[in-house]
Amino acid sequence: MSNNPLPDKIYYSIAELSAHFGVANSLLRYWEKEFSKINPKRNAKGTRFYSKQDVEQIRLVYHLVKEKGHTLEGARKELKTRKKQVANRIAVKESLLQIKTQLKALRDQL
Repeated sequence: MSNNPLPDKIYYSIAELSAHFGVANSLLRYWEKEFSKINPKRNAKGTRFYSKQDVEQIRLVYHLVKEKGHTLEGARKELKTRKKQVANRIAVKESLLQIKTQLKALRDQL
């Protein structure tokens, strides 16, 4: 997953999300089938538009599957029983990464 935050937008394209998370478009489409909470809107051509809620669900799935090594079934169970704890863990991790980046920038200035 990229250290750069996504720009603040209402909808994101599949290309933006695949680049941000460092996964293939096909994986995002697969997760969409496997996790009912990931439900992007589509235009008449079928182009997907992911909302902030979809991005948050993808972030949770990414963390559990790619970073923690859960199977898809394990990730589903974890999200069903402990979604709030997982989301809090991710928020803390992202905050610590931001602090680390800031500290490195300060060190480089010295």
